Amino acid sequence: MRIGVPKEIKNNEFRVGLVPSSVAELVHHGHQVTVETNAGNGAGVTDADYVAAGATIAATADEIFASADMIVKVKEPLAVERKKLRKGQLLFTYLHLAPDPEQTKDLLASGATCIAYETVTSPTGGLPLLTPMSEVAGRLAPQVGAHCLEKAQGGLGILLGGVPGVPAGNVVILGGGVSGTHAATIALGMGANVTVVDRSAEVLRRISAQFNGAVRTVFSTRDAVNNLVTTADMVIGCVLIPGAEAPKLITRAMLKTMKPGSVIVDVAIDQGGCCETSKATTHAEPTYVVDGVIHYCVANMPGAVARTSTFALNNGTLPFALALANKGWKQATIDDKHLRNGLNVHDGKLTYKAVADAQGLTYTSAESLLGL
Repeated sequence: MRIGVPKEIKNNEFRVGLVPSSVAELVHHGHQVTVETNAGNGAGVTDADYVAAGATIAATADEIFASADMIVKVKEPLAVERKKLRKGQLLFTYLHLAPDPEQTKDLLASGATCIAYETVTSPTGGLPLLTPMSEVAGRLAPQVGAHCLEKAQGGLGILLGGVPGVPAGNVVILGGGVSGTHAATIALGMGANVTVVDRSAEVLRRISAQFNGAVRTVFSTRDAVNNLVTTADMVIGCVLIPGAEAPKLITRAMLKTMKPGSVIVDVAIDQGGCCETSKATTHAEPTYVVDGVIHYCVANMPGAVARTSTFALNNGTLPFALALANKGWKQATIDDKHLRNGLNVHDGKLTYKAVADAQGLTYTSAESLLGL
């Protein structure tokens, strides 16, 4: 198979779809890999590294899209990239379609087959290709939030961990999944008072046991969230419904009760965000203010630590990329129901129900397309 890796063009996105070790594995299995020049620079990987691994280097993204059978990316294709996709081509990347009808429309029109990292599942019920980036984003959230709390950034002017005689800041984390757990780890390590909110009693028990009771746990209700945000210095939104738009747990009315200069870090922004006033931002302009509350809503947070993120992502994606290249998308998804769960779009049909429900579109099951 001819595999293409274009350079990411999203604002301040420095990750890359494949690292040299992944390229070497694919080449070893008889596949041709072409990487756009300088695609790996942001992650500390040079063209020479790719050539040494057996790849060829293309001068432009146009060459990649024109020649490749499978495109491997990190972030969702932007409009200019979507125009380059064609019928029969395979796209393997993050898509996050539920809150993005324009992307959905373009992918359906392209006729391409699109498999989304974030909806591939595992035998244990996890999301193995979303997990590494959720870990990174969770760990980044208290760090970027603490910076936003500095007075020079418009924040409350508090040190998250406090000092002897001065209380630590209050961090409320909405969602106790992968991102939420990692956010709690870092926030607690920074010395903050940490509360995790979740609607699963089992998750709350796990959090309590994992942190030996050092993290406060609260069952999620509208009333509980409303009360907690009024005293929070930082709220970290980590709510996830796989493939679907994130629920709006913080309403505009709740926002008005929060402290001026407090911070919301909405890790869920890829799926639309869990605050009614959240809108996607970039690393170039990461924050904005509504009702005195700073919103940090960068849609590609892990791109800030591109080297760590790229290698962590490849650890998860490589086995699936190999299966797709070795067998072709159809046989690979027939053989592996977990990879099949990643199929979102095929030949003008929408094959992921949560996206269809979010956008009011017709849903076609992957099983019916595959004759299963």
